[in-house]
Amino acid sequence: MGVGSARAVGLVLVALAVAKGVDRAVPGAHVAVGLGLITCLVAIARAQGLTTADLGLARSSRPAGLRWGATAAALVGTAYALAYVTGLVRGVLPDGGGGLGRAALWTVLVAIPLGTVLPEELAFRGLLLALLGHRYGLLAASLLSSALFGLWHVVPSLGGGTANATMASVVGADAAGTVLRVVVTVVFTALAGVALCWLRLRSGSLLAPVLAHWTVNGLGVIVTLVA
Repeated sequence: MGVGSARAVGLVLVALAVAKGVDRAVPGAHVAVGLGLITCLVAIARAQGLTTADLGLARSSRPAGLRWGATAAALVGTAYALAYVTGLVRGVLPDGGGGLGRAALWTVLVAIPLGTVLPEELAFRGLLLALLGHRYGLLAASLLSSALFGLWHVVPSLGGGTANATMASVVGADAAGTVLRVVVTVVFTALAGVALCWLRLRSGSLLAPVLAHWTVNGLGVIVTLVA
């Protein structure tokens, strides 16, 4: 990797680390942090000379991105529906306790897309995939960016939340259970990263993984509330 590309990858990783730190330290700043991270990533991309096509943002690729993203979202929705109907998730999830109120709608329609999905997709399936792909090829770039995506979830796997509480109820909350929870989370999200990279490359558009990612996270919140 050239010096410029290596520096750009380093800047992306620093921006991600800073955003993660601020997000954890400042309650209620998730959306603002996500928007700030998007701004930093766009600045890095421009400084590196990446094109909209490099990032999967070309207008010509949007129809394909929409088709592939909608198909992936439908598959995810079907999987959630089957898991709910058959009772696979209702037995392990804690009480959602409230249904779909304003807070839930804010989370699904604003916080998740702006604070999580868009910045993460731009970082991992946009800049990192493009920068690493220019030097190592798209296959290696997909694997490397996905591994980084998995490691990105180490800190969240140590926190609270429904997903962690559910997994802790299965593997235990002691030291061994915590290590197992982190490993499972990293491996699962890395594999998810590979699938999202495939969607990005197959469609030529960042829109496809954005829609798939948003569906996974958003429906996860909804299922938790209604389970």
